[in-house]
Amino acid sequence: MSTTTNGAGAGGEPAPALRRAVRGYLDHLTVERGLSPNTLASYRRDLDRYLATLAAAGIADLAAVGTDLVEAHLARLRAGEDGHPPLAVSSAARAASAVRGLHRFALREGLAGADPSRDVRPPTPPRRLPRALPVDDVVRLLETAGPVTATGDGAPLALRDRALLEFLYGTGARISEAVGAAVDDVDPDEGTVLLRGKGGRSRLVPIGGYAVEALRAYLVRARPALAAAGRGTPAVFLNARGGALSRQGAWTILRRAAERAGLPVDGPAAVSPHTLRHSYATHLLDGGADVRVVQELLGHASVTTTQVYTLVTVERLREVYATAHPRARG
Repeated sequence: MSTTTNGAGAGGEPAPALRRAVRGYLDHLTVERGLSPNTLASYRRDLDRYLATLAAAGIADLAAVGTDLVEAHLARLRAGEDGHPPLAVSSAARAASAVRGLHRFALREGLAGADPSRDVRPPTPPRRLPRALPVDDVVRLLETAGPVTATGDGAPLALRDRALLEFLYGTGARISEAVGAAVDDVDPDEGTVLLRGKGGRSRLVPIGGYAVEALRAYLVRARPALAAAGRGTPAVFLNARGGALSRQGAWTILRRAAERAGLPVDGPAAVSPHTLRHSYATHLLDGGADVRVVQELLGHASVTTTQVYTLVTVERLREVYATAHPRARG
């Protein structure tokens, strides 16, 4: 059972000791774990909500938290409460991970004598197979961005858009890796790019011939004109003002191309930057690539993460079998 300690009143602000513990934990995740800014921002929001729960319960120190309070907090996340709609299973699982990580950190750092979250099981997100586009749809999507021979006033942005989409599909890069790539990371002559991924891990991956052609056209005939309007950022992909292209800017480019290609941009089947990464991995495996090679290309720390794509290809094989084999219906 949780106990109340002085320093935090019901419904009040979280106690200073709790704020310090959360800051220390987030600093640990930043420095030691190298989590991305987006993940850290999500954890910060999750933990702010947890601290509000502790403050409402009169808890001023993590050492005073009991298992029942952790369980009650996570249950409220799933059920919803005033001002907060119910969280999806995946979001609730992330919030549970943040809370459990905080308590493990507190125990390790001597801020608490026990971990009240140790036996609390987070909700298990449903297994969703990544959605990959057929090759023909990918080709149509890429071509709607514009030809690599584009000329005229709109050519710089058209060449950038084509290069970006070819880069995403040709390397399997995450959107953050693409917009974070520097000119010096790309070697068109060798057909490689250095991608800086999650957890501070970097990997050198090949770039296909189509992507190299699009990148050359952009770097030679478009990027200098865009860069002239900016302040000398080393980023490969620039916006119209000469600054580094943002994740949202890249998302918008893809959305426009998907609309022109007649592909869905809303709902569960909507095309997203990750759709091209999924397509990259699935098409490699369909073509006979070894799952360990695909793991390295994607920058996955564990092959278990990559193996979800093998399920996609098995599902496709089942579809082909069901429609092609004369005895499949039985």
